[in-house]
Amino acid sequence: MALLNKLFKKDKKAEEKKPVAEKKVETEIKKSAAVLKSDILLSPLNTEKAVSGQSLNKYVFKVASSANKIEIARTIGKNYNVKVVTVNIINVPRKARQVGKTRGFKSGYKKAVVTLVKGQSIEIK
Repeated sequence: MALLNKLFKKDKKAEEKKPVAEKKVETEIKKSAAVLKSDILLSPLNTEKAVSGQSLNKYVFKVASSANKIEIARTIGKNYNVKVVTVNIINVPRKARQVGKTRGFKSGYKKAVVTLVKGQSIEIK
């Protein structure tokens, strides 16, 4: 009887492990399929220079450091329903800062200057 119990317990454990592995695969697929706005576009930049460029249909955004021009153009086109003409990317370097005796760095980032077709605009809040 002890041998049969051991055999049946092993089968139950094997069956319990299989659905757990399948659940992990399903959650991984769901996470990779969902693309959020914040994955590529982090925030619009509202500096004096960026606001003055809006009259020329140029908008400035802070973007993910891994984003490229094609991804940025597609994301802005989908999110704001506009047609993008060009995308220029600038890597802003980190800057050294000191507060008292403590030294550190202000983090760098990547920004994108996006030019739209004439007559189209983006409402930035």
